[in-house]
Amino acid sequence: MAMLPSRVSIREVGPRDGLQNEDPVPTEAKVRLLDALSGTGVGRIEAVSFVHPRAIPQMADADEVWSAARRAEGVRYSALVPNSRGAQRALAAGFTEIEVVVSASDTHNRRNVNRSTAESLDDIAALIDQLHAAGATAEVIVATSFGCPYEGDIDPLRVAGIVDRVLADGADRVAFGDTTGMGTPPRVRAVVSAVRERHPDVPLLLHFHNTRGTALANLLTALELGVTEFDASVGGLGGCPYAPGASGNVATEEVVHMLHDMGIDTGIDVAALIEAARLAERIVGRELPSGVLRAGPRTQLTRFSAD
Repeated sequence: MAMLPSRVSIREVGPRDGLQNEDPVPTEAKVRLLDALSGTGVGRIEAVSFVHPRAIPQMADADEVWSAARRAEGVRYSALVPNSRGAQRALAAGFTEIEVVVSASDTHNRRNVNRSTAESLDDIAALIDQLHAAGATAEVIVATSFGCPYEGDIDPLRVAGIVDRVLADGADRVAFGDTTGMGTPPRVRAVVSAVRERHPDVPLLLHFHNTRGTALANLLTALELGVTEFDASVGGLGGCPYAPGASGNVATEEVVHMLHDMGIDTGIDVAALIEAARLAERIVGRELPSGVLRAGPRTQLTRFSAD
């Protein structure tokens, strides 16, 4: 096995990516979940997205959620925006770390934002300038990096070409989304290698879905390639509302549980994270897919009685 990192950074995306794929929940419940996650030791949280309520009604109360949330010292909070208007709202709310998304798949991008990938990249170039002018950073997330439900496999060189463009336009960070859970270890290796060959020093963040049960295997492959930043969602909440059958981000507690057993530090308290996952389950009113939530950590033993 390749040398693995001693520490990994997790961005918790349940409050945004997780809840936007559920039936709308009350604002106060979103705030309770965000506050609970802020107390787990996680270093980064994707808190809300500033989108039109007709597009994503689950995020219609983003301003109210953010204004009511307790911001924990040492936690970096980010917001997702789709366009200039969303960026204006995020900046007005005080966010300084902002994410934008483009799909590597032209078909998925059109289904998502009614634009071609090339058109979205032009929009993103202007957004990056807008964010930088306001003192904020811009992270570009490349969705469907490992496959598209409409087009199938995506050429890793196409993904690398998108990275070329957004870095030339000034993007501060780049992330790659397995939007519909089509990623497998060979696909992860191919995409990361294609990007690394052109940009060996740019930090990469990977976002895996567990739609087909490959998320932890994909994450291990990425670790072996030197990736140290990942998204995960409490309880396994989330998915993509524009991708059939794509529900289920990898559960944060499953990721942290595995990493800690491998001797890799995350700074996150697994017990506190499981409590946050229980809260998330109560909030959405359904059983969440996380195995660690169901069974507890492997160190949790069963009491044996001889009687």
